[in-house]
Amino acid sequence: MMSSSSSYQPYGIALLRVSLGVMFLAHSVLLKLLTFGLPGTSQFFESVGLPGPLAYVTFVAEVLGGVLLVLGIGTRVVALALTPFLAGAIVFVHFANGWVFTAPGGGWENPAFLLVASVAQALLGDGAFALSHRSGHGHRLAHHAA
Repeated sequence: MMSSSSSYQPYGIALLRVSLGVMFLAHSVLLKLLTFGLPGTSQFFESVGLPGPLAYVTFVAEVLGGVLLVLGIGTRVVALALTPFLAGAIVFVHFANGWVFTAPGGGWENPAFLLVASVAQALLGDGAFALSHRSGHGHRLAHHAA
C-alpha cells in the first residue's frame, strides 16, 4: 500500500526531469550558441585539449537531450547519455579550478551535482507528465499520479 506522501513522488521525479532538461537547454543554447557561438565554443574545446568538433556534438547532445528530458521521452537513456558530457566537463575543464564554481574558470561543484542528478534521474525514470506515458512506456509510479 502506498502512503499519501508517495503519491507525490511522480511529481518530484518530473520536477527533477524538467529542471535537468531546462538546464541542458540553457547551457547549450544560451552559453554555447548565443554567448560564445559554436565556433568560439569549438576553440575553447581545443584550448583545453579536446577536439574542436566535439563542441558541436556536445551542443547537439545537450539541445536534443534537454528537449527530450523536458518532454519526458526516453528519460532513463537520455539522462545516462548526457553523463559523459558532464564527466568530461569535470575532468577536462573544471577539476583543476577547485570545488567552488565561482572560482576563476569555474570549479567542479555544479557539473558534479548535475552528473549525480542525471544518474538519479536515470534511476528514477520519467515521473509524471512524461510523453512516454502516452505511448505506454512510462514508469509505473506515474500511473498512480493520474
